[in-house]
Amino acid sequence: MAGLASPANIITFSRIMVSPVLFWLVLEADATSGTSWAAFILGFVMGVSDLFDGRVARATGATKSGAFLDPLADKVVVIGAALCLVAVGRMHWLPVAIIIVRELWVSGLRIGFARQGLSVPARRLAKWKTFIQGIALMLAVLPPLETHEWIVDIALWISVAITVVSGWQYVRDGSSIAS
Repeated sequence: MAGLASPANIITFSRIMVSPVLFWLVLEADATSGTSWAAFILGFVMGVSDLFDGRVARATGATKSGAFLDPLADKVVVIGAALCLVAVGRMHWLPVAIIIVRELWVSGLRIGFARQGLSVPARRLAKWKTFIQGIALMLAVLPPLETHEWIVDIALWISVAITVVSGWQYVRDGSSIAS
C-alpha cells in the first residue's frame, strides 16, 4: 500500500480525479467558440502536475503502481479532453480517433507484455508525445485562437504524427524484446 500512496502517485491520482472538471469546463465552454480560459488554466495546471509527479517519483523512488497510474492518467486526460473537444466542434473526429486507437492499442500491448513478464520502456518520443498532445488540447481551448482553427488543426496533426511514430517504436521495441 505504501507504493500506492507515494507522493508521486497522489499527484497522479489527483490528475485523474480532477479530469472530469476539465471535461465539464470544455463542454460548458462558450457555445459559439468552444474556448475557455478556465479549461486552459486547469489544463496547464494538470500538465505541470504531470511533469512534477515524474520528478517527485525520481526523487522519492518510482513504484510499479506509478508506472501504471501515470500513463493511465495521461490517457484519461488526453482521450477525455479530445472527445469533449470533438463534441464542441473544436477538433475533428479523424485525428482524435487515430490518437485514441493508438493509445488503446499500445495500452493493450503493454498489458500483454506485462503478462509475459516483459517490460518495454517508454522512449523519449513517447514522453514528448503526451506533452505535444497536451499542447494541442490547450491550444484548442485558448480563447485568443477561437477564430484560428488552422493553428489547432496543425497542432493536432503534429501530435497525431508523433503519436503514430511513438506507437510504431513501441511495437518494434516490444517485438524485439518478446522474440
